[in-house]
Amino acid sequence: MSFAGKNLKYLRKLRGWTQEEFANKLGIKRSLVGAYEEERAEPRLEVLEYVGEIFKLSLDELILKDLSDNGDNYLSKRRQMKLGTVHESRIQFVPVKAAAGYLAGYADPDFLDELNTFTLPMLAAGEYRAFEIVGDSMLPTPSGSIIVGEKIDDVEEVRNNGTYIIISRHDGIVYKRIMKNNRSKNKWTLVSDNPSYHPYQVNAEDVIEVWKAAMIMSKANAQPHWDVNQLANLVSNLQDQVSNLKKRIN
Repeated sequence: MSFAGKNLKYLRKLRGWTQEEFANKLGIKRSLVGAYEEERAEPRLEVLEYVGEIFKLSLDELILKDLSDNGDNYLSKRRQMKLGTVHESRIQFVPVKAAAGYLAGYADPDFLDELNTFTLPMLAAGEYRAFEIVGDSMLPTPSGSIIVGEKIDDVEEVRNNGTYIIISRHDGIVYKRIMKNNRSKNKWTLVSDNPSYHPYQVNAEDVIEVWKAAMIMSKANAQPHWDVNQLANLVSNLQDQVSNLKKRIN
């Protein structure tokens, strides 16, 4: 007996994806996903192989095991694998492709358990999470960098001009400098390191989470090449922006 169709439905719902979203990720039609889940058709091998890559499962597990069964629960196994013999805190990694799902699942243990994890023994004790950023708004930090952030539970701990990962309902996941407004505490100004991008404001009440940047990881040779004059201009422009902002918010 094949559990492939049932397992596809279980895994899709685990991530909170619609059939349309799942179909787009698999590169197939939505109607095919429906046919697989309703067991009107058997999933093709290449589809199962790709699902296995996404969820770190073998073909045998996808086809022969009922992953939703309480006695052989897929999530329980994933938790055990992650906890294993690890002594350091596991850092959950939120790649760009999971950013949209994170807004809905940031407080869902099942969603968080599905994120890949890693450890960094040099970090002090605390709650950390890693986010992949894209774009050039925070140059010289290159697009594709991983920002490891430490959880900020009290907004009073946010410091002006510090770099943070900010998760908000309207802007999603962004990496910026924060300037708090002394006149209006419910308004934050987010500033990019790249002076080509203008600062903008967010409502503090729309912010879901804040993570203080603790470490930046990027690929070798990904850093852009800057000469001394470029760096001097960049720093000067950034200082001017920060000075102007301070005058406006004080």
